[in-house]
Amino acid sequence: MDANITGCGSFWDIPGMKAGVITGDTAWALMRFAKEKKFAIPAFNCTSTSSVNSVLEAGRNLNRPIMIQFSEGGAAFFAGKSLENKKKQGSVLGAVAGAFYVRAVAPAYGIPVLVHSDHCAKKLLPWFDGMLEFDKSYFKANGEPLFSSHMLDLSEEPHEENIGICKQYLEQMAPINLILEMEIGITGGVEDGVDNSGVSNDKLYSTPDEVWQVWSTLSPVSEKFTIAAAFGNVHGVYKPGNVVLRPELLDQFQQHAKNLTGIDKPYHFVFHGGSGSAKSEIDQAVDCGVVKMNVDTDTQWAYWEGIRDFYDDNELYLQGQIGNPKGGDKPNKSKYDPRIWLRSAEKTMIKRCEESCRDLRNVNA
Repeated sequence: MDANITGCGSFWDIPGMKAGVITGDTAWALMRFAKEKKFAIPAFNCTSTSSVNSVLEAGRNLNRPIMIQFSEGGAAFFAGKSLENKKKQGSVLGAVAGAFYVRAVAPAYGIPVLVHSDHCAKKLLPWFDGMLEFDKSYFKANGEPLFSSHMLDLSEEPHEENIGICKQYLEQMAPINLILEMEIGITGGVEDGVDNSGVSNDKLYSTPDEVWQVWSTLSPVSEKFTIAAAFGNVHGVYKPGNVVLRPELLDQFQQHAKNLTGIDKPYHFVFHGGSGSAKSEIDQAVDCGVVKMNVDTDTQWAYWEGIRDFYDDNELYLQGQIGNPKGGDKPNKSKYDPRIWLRSAEKTMIKRCEESCRDLRNVNA
């Protein structure tokens, strides 16, 4: 039975809340609590233990819950680019290894963490199936799934097919208490090798009927699902004016559903393509029921910025193993040791993760 959030003044008051990976009723109660308190949880795409650690440290610094997610390509990188991946076995191993790594270290950071897989298109369903098998096995042994949630992105398929496949998977996920994220409409731009930069504008905006069809089909199976509805979202960062976000559409979707159900704001929305969005647009989206926002492009840049700045500051020490302004025989190991310059990358990524938390009101009042 789902955790009761009535009377919870803090997310720590949610029954079952703990430091470390949360799943099932506790994870879903956090989503409901976020919607009620009008904040959202940033979900950061990670490709290495270093980027995972950066996200965890940012969450610890703010004492707030965060979400770590792995895309199919990011998961393949996590396991190693040389691994065979034609049947997505490398991506399955990478995502599973990432989930186990987060489970191992997250409790030490003292915050709740959700582990999620991002953007699974129809051609990537073998990846989803592989992760789901690990979830079922982990549930059998431990009473909870390995991951907190998974995302199916079948938005490129016909709307009815999208919903139908999502229902089939939710029927598998519900018995092991997994949360499903699904997408309707198209998020423009380029993400993880998927190029939607040329998609027609009408595909960038969902309709009230489309969203209602999702809810009316999936809710009889399980309430544990979120919807990434399209309201002009575009992956990546673009010049002002190139992207026309309409977060007010989310409010229209909620009102349409309220008229049909009598339930105030029944939808739990996800904000894709959030990088570069105006703070006012993020605020409005959260007010309309967004409980999660994906962050990737901005943290990629922040990670690189740390390395770039470190090189700029230490250029004369990084031209060889020996020889620097202090002497021709002086060693430079303290500058080229990966633990040094990768830590610089982590520091700038941590700051950007903290900024995303503040943007989404995921901060302590």
